[in-house]
Order: sequence, then C-alpha cells, then structure tokens
Amino acid sequence: MKSLHLILLLEFSMKFIATARSVQGSSASRRLRRAGRVPAIVYGGTAAPLNIELDHNEIYHALRKEEFHASILQMQLEGSKDEQVLLRSVQWHAYKPQVLHVDFQRVDANQALRTKVPLHFVNAEISPAVKLAGAMISHVTTELEITCLPKALPQFIEVDLANILAGASIHLADIKLPMGVTYVPHGGEDNPLLAAAIVKGGAAAADDEAEAAPAA
Repeated sequence: MKSLHLILLLEFSMKFIATARSVQGSSASRRLRRAGRVPAIVYGGTAAPLNIELDHNEIYHALRKEEFHASILQMQLEGSKDEQVLLRSVQWHAYKPQVLHVDFQRVDANQALRTKVPLHFVNAEISPAVKLAGAMISHVTTELEITCLPKALPQFIEVDLANILAGASIHLADIKLPMGVTYVPHGGEDNPLLAAAIVKGGAAAADDEAEAAPAA
C-alpha cells in the first residue's frame, strides 16, 4: 500500500498519491488511524463521492504548508486517472496534533470556484508609520474569500504597506486583486479593513509623524 507523496512543483502546485478505501464507518476509521492512516473523501463534479486514505505524517506536514490550503492539488489515485482537487476542510483531534479526516473537492477547469486565500503583508518595516512613528501594524484581516477560475487561483494576495502613514488604514479598495479574481463580500461589507497603523500616544504621535514625513 502506497502512502501519500507530496511533491512541490516549480509553480508551487502540489501532487499527491492516495489509496481508495472500500470499508467505511467509525470502526474502520479508528482502525485506519491506529495504523497511521487518515480517512478522507473527494466529492463534487459529476462523479460520485470517493473515499480515500492518506498517510498521517505526510498529510500532517503538508497541512502546515500555507500553499497546500490555497492551491489546486493533483491527486493520483492508484488505478485511476489524475484528478485536480481543492482542500476543503480538515478535522483535527481536540487536543492532540492528529488529523482525523480530510475533505477534498474536485475542480473543473471551466467552472469558477470559491475559496479563501491568505493575505501576505509586505514592506511594513520601510513604511513611514513604522520608520518615523514606531507604529504597530495590525493585520485586521488575514484572509479573503474569493471566486475565480482554477487557473487564476492565487496562493496568496499581497498587501503592500510601504506607504502607510501612522494612524492610517488600508482597505480592500486600496489594493489590486490578481487578474480574474473577485472578492466575495460578507455581511454586506464590500470594502473590508485589511490593516491599520496603530501609534502609541494616539493622534498627537500621528501628527508628529505627518510633520516629519517629507513633502511629496
């Protein structure tokens, strides 16, 4: 029986090998876990849901990689053709570092998908807020739910903080989303707050920073 093999490709897509499982139920799942395996399922598309099993240690370490959560994954199932899937959910043990179950969804290259991607905040250390006022950058939003075709799925969305001033904030409208990517609003909020430069001392410190900043 082959275990799960994860291969980081040049374009950061991931490939893994899984084994089909025919025995289902709580007792069968417990036996798998005792043997160092993880029960999982693949659903979606026109095919029926498929029960698979994965090697625990390898999927555990894969789940610690951010790109595994926001990439199109290529699943190689023994005896079947490759399928593109997306990680959908993970069930963890309540207090042990143990993966109990994993859900994957099949991906259709011609059908838009909906998922969450992380935000990467860059250049805070060279911003006027940090350099001149010693501000602390608060990452208010750490991920966004988006919709796009699979080929347009970004592993992350970059938020450039190079020009943020003390006391200022950055909203979604202040950044450019990757081509083909659309934000999915929640609760009627179509321009969420992403980051804020918080200054000790409040407005007075922010005013001092503004005076010290070079004129444009």
